[in-house]
Amino acid sequence: MRALSDGLKAALDSGAAGLATAWILTRADGLRLGFTDHDEDLTVESVTCAAATGWTLGAAHSELGASAGLAAATGALDSAALTEADIARGLYDGARVEAWRALWGDPVQAVLVWRGTISRLVRSGEGFTAEIEGPLAALERVVGRTYGRGCDAILGDARCRVDLSDPAFAGAACDKTYATCAARFANTLNFQGFPDIPGDDFLAVVANAATINDGGSRR
Repeated sequence: MRALSDGLKAALDSGAAGLATAWILTRADGLRLGFTDHDEDLTVESVTCAAATGWTLGAAHSELGASAGLAAATGALDSAALTEADIARGLYDGARVEAWRALWGDPVQAVLVWRGTISRLVRSGEGFTAEIEGPLAALERVVGRTYGRGCDAILGDARCRVDLSDPAFAGAACDKTYATCAARFANTLNFQGFPDIPGDDFLAVVANAATINDGGSRR
């Protein structure tokens, strides 16, 4: 449960009169920017939240359990805040966003109501919409490798190690199979798949007395 000051409690009990929303955005390079829907700048958590930036809270929803929850904020692109150049440099990719409710007459009295991470910035003319994921979104991301028969390297990359400058491989393509890796590139030592992993067909296999059943590869 969030701890509220007496002033915030009174403001909420009166129908949110005297409250403003402030957003504090922390970029990938550590720079913190503040925005508010109030008509004057507010200082929240030692960050000056600029007014008249066009930032407004869009649709938001939360879910029970481990679902991430989503929110959106809209605003304008200008040289004093978010710029096209900084967006192109990726400084807002994964940027953290905190939403605060503060007394505009005394913004020291503020409460954090939501935090998340920018998953996508959608630009439209002079404006933008920031799609914000809740903190539990990290639990939905796949980390590590996926086991499969096919190779998951890119032909010629640091994991594959095929030298594409070799004239023998000019115009070569790879279908990610072990057979192609062996026959076309002689590169099975660096094959980044698992050709011996059982597939769905393994479930339907029955014993065969005509072959050697030693538990070895069925490749």
